[in-house]
Amino acid sequence: MPVKVGNVVEGTVTGITNFGAFIQLPEGETGLVHISEVSDDYVKDINNYLKKNQKVKVKVLSVEKGKISLSIRQAKPKTNKPAEIDWSNKEDHKMKRMSFEDKLSKFLKDSTERQDQIKSRDSKKGMGSKGIK
Repeated sequence: MPVKVGNVVEGTVTGITNFGAFIQLPEGETGLVHISEVSDDYVKDINNYLKKNQKVKVKVLSVEKGKISLSIRQAKPKTNKPAEIDWSNKEDHKMKRMSFEDKLSKFLKDSTERQDQIKSRDSKKGMGSKGIK
């Protein structure tokens, strides 16, 4: 099957550079996955994500003048599945049934308690309100 833009194929990492990785494709052709197309996360060191001879799925982004541009991150299947809720967690279930006013009241109470804990901790360290201006 010839390399076509939009296809997802499996390839093998043949080389790693500081700007990306070279991937051997099934038809014997080689393409490049730019470092920005390795992961959805920021990739500082590509060696933390890929190793030589590793099999990877890649999406063909472009084929221009014999150069094949690939993406690992775009080859991952997209899901439109809604987030799953753990209904066994009683706190989550209780929060779902609360009115907005009740949720706001709970938030303010929790926030005040956290601020009091921080103030208490700071005063024990000798900071108190004197250290804050």
